[in-house]
Amino acid sequence: MSIKVAVLQSGEQIIAEMKEIVSEDRPIAYLFKQPHKLVVNSPVYLTEEQDAKTSVEISLTKWIIVSEDDDVPVSVNQVVALVEPIDSVKKMYEEKVNGSDY
Repeated sequence: MSIKVAVLQSGEQIIAEMKEIVSEDRPIAYLFKQPHKLVVNSPVYLTEEQDAKTSVEISLTKWIIVSEDDDVPVSVNQVVALVEPIDSVKKMYEEKVNGSDY
């Protein structure tokens, strides 16, 4: 398993440890372990120049808050993209699921 960010058809961005579920040599689903939704808060502007760089505040919330399940299977047809999270988001996720939430 590796930590990835999945963009779903709904537009949600989910970070979790993920693994493919394969049937007859074809991926049919992904198993999301301890999935959290990435919530993008308003951007913070660092400069007022035309090529202004921005940073974004991110918060993580449990994806399905009314469930006790840590493992959630998601059909491959619901996943638009799987990407590697940036280091700071990956660290934030690891701290949250390992109990060192800040």
